[in-house]
Amino acid sequence: MTSLHKFQTEIDEIHNREVLKQRTAGHAALERDKAKDTKTVKRHATEKAVGKRISEHATPDRDKKVPNENVEKTPVESVPTGTEDAMDADEELRRNEEEIQSLLLSGMEEDHNRARDMIASILTSRRGEHLFRVGARPQHLKLFSGEAITVEDTGGVQRTVEELDTLHEKITEIVEEVGGKTTVLFEDRITAPRITLLLRLPPPSVALTPEVRCAVVGNVDSGKSTTLGVLTRGALDDGRGRARVSLFRHKHEVESGRTSSVGMEILGFGPSGAPILPPTSHSNDPDVIRREKMSWEDISVQASKIISFIDLAGHERYLKTTLYGLTSGSPSCVILIVGGNAGLIGMSKEHLAIALALSVPVVVCITKIDMTPANVLAETIKQVTRILKSPGCRKTPVFVKSMETAVEVSQVFAKERLCPVIQLSNVTGEGLDYLRTFLNLLPSSEGDTEKFIADQPLEYCVTEVWSVPYVGTVVDGILNAGHVKAGDSILIGPDSNGNFTPTSIKTIQRKRASVNSAQAGQCVSFALKRMRRAAVRKGMVIVHKTDAGPPRAVRQFEGQVLILYHNTTLQRNYQAMLHCGAIRQTVRIIGMDHPQGVLRTGDRATVTFEFISHPEYIKEGMKLLFREGKTKGLGVITRIL
Repeated sequence: MTSLHKFQTEIDEIHNREVLKQRTAGHAALERDKAKDTKTVKRHATEKAVGKRISEHATPDRDKKVPNENVEKTPVESVPTGTEDAMDADEELRRNEEEIQSLLLSGMEEDHNRARDMIASILTSRRGEHLFRVGARPQHLKLFSGEAITVEDTGGVQRTVEELDTLHEKITEIVEEVGGKTTVLFEDRITAPRITLLLRLPPPSVALTPEVRCAVVGNVDSGKSTTLGVLTRGALDDGRGRARVSLFRHKHEVESGRTSSVGMEILGFGPSGAPILPPTSHSNDPDVIRREKMSWEDISVQASKIISFIDLAGHERYLKTTLYGLTSGSPSCVILIVGGNAGLIGMSKEHLAIALALSVPVVVCITKIDMTPANVLAETIKQVTRILKSPGCRKTPVFVKSMETAVEVSQVFAKERLCPVIQLSNVTGEGLDYLRTFLNLLPSSEGDTEKFIADQPLEYCVTEVWSVPYVGTVVDGILNAGHVKAGDSILIGPDSNGNFTPTSIKTIQRKRASVNSAQAGQCVSFALKRMRRAAVRKGMVIVHKTDAGPPRAVRQFEGQVLILYHNTTLQRNYQAMLHCGAIRQTVRIIGMDHPQGVLRTGDRATVTFEFISHPEYIKEGMKLLFREGKTKGLGVITRIL
């Protein structure tokens, strides 16, 4: 029997090793293309110059140097070797902040100018957003435990209240000079004087607006759609489901009150950190709330950061839809909604297990605290704590009961195996400010350079397909690598025979607003030129045309798998639904290295799979999940056959 923790560590090592190989190969391919393009441009320039001289009967001057292709070479960038150690980066940033404070307090003009340059440099390097902490710095261990903070529990440079006010004023002035906004997130002027400021620059265009993708999961009737309705529409719920009605997409959802499809909602935050809500957010009329909602285009134009919520189904009947949303949406975090009156039951445990298997950070929101008796709520909190601390989860719960905790835990929870727990009431509004602040400060999804990197060949996964009147076939998906512009020639595939079809991108939209380009990590839509809707399906990929030809589609592959649960045994010819990124297709087991030829719960083996319907584009190192009913397996692709 192999423990889940040990297996996850091993498949993460395999994944990281294969990704590094692929990135090195992709970087080399880009450099070859770049060198080829440079030589072509030089040759054309030389031919043009020679032709001009011949036409003018000119003789080259002896003193002029003739260009030599062998002398001037295209500089080759170093292959990315991974991100800098996080602790060293945080320590360097802390020292820079303290130096800026000292410079601003000196009162000298040259020091002020140097501090301004340092703040501008920090904002540029951190994608236009930074949390600037002035004064004492509480220890995270003490802060997250919920205990009262004293001066002895803090580090950093101690400041007086007068110094806090001076630094706040001068930092605000500098940020406004460069076109940004400064917002006070937290302030303590008594115990250990400190202040946390949000410095934010508005993005130059919609194409560069930071986005955070969050998958919202939980059991039926836990309050997922109600919570999203309150967050995105602004109006509180009436206790009878008024807030959720505007989110439903189908008639049967309105009638049953249950989400059955993958819905997408967005919440925008302005430069000051305030949520962008419709003007009717304080209305009590449900018809007005449902009708008068802001369009995605209006939100995108005003927003300095966008939170995209993937609203997933909670009913067991729609588990495959929920799984597809978790694997194809590349969420930065999973928000697990737990009803305070019911606890962590049913599909909530299933969703938590899937998030842990995919190594996605988890945030727990306990809802309905206004209607839950105190003893029942205490029991729910005790249960959530016990499950999070269990050997299967190995997460430390952090109960967010102050704004400072919400600010600090948003920056570190993904790296330190912490799980923020926020208690909410969508009727009274209790806890909503903590949740909004937490979401507002989450690092952007495209900023995750371990997942997405621009310095690679284009790779775009198709997650949705539509046929739009007067536009044609439109695909939606995520740019896993590279960058793309409107008008680029591309290949899309594989089709049922494993072939890739050449086409081009007519237009690009991001959150329904037109953009000219897109980069790695972004979720965008493409209108494809001369492509039939029937020829495109979910799970296809889009790549650039290259001399190396289209990528290879495969039917068979090997993977290291761990059987999480099965009530009997798995043998050859066993069929299951495979989820791997945006791919969702039935596979058959055609071989395994287990000595008995059968697999049971807890067994680990190298298994050979075969796609039933059509070949797919997969890569070594990709994580996979497969299920059939309650049967579940976790693994990683180790070899393409």
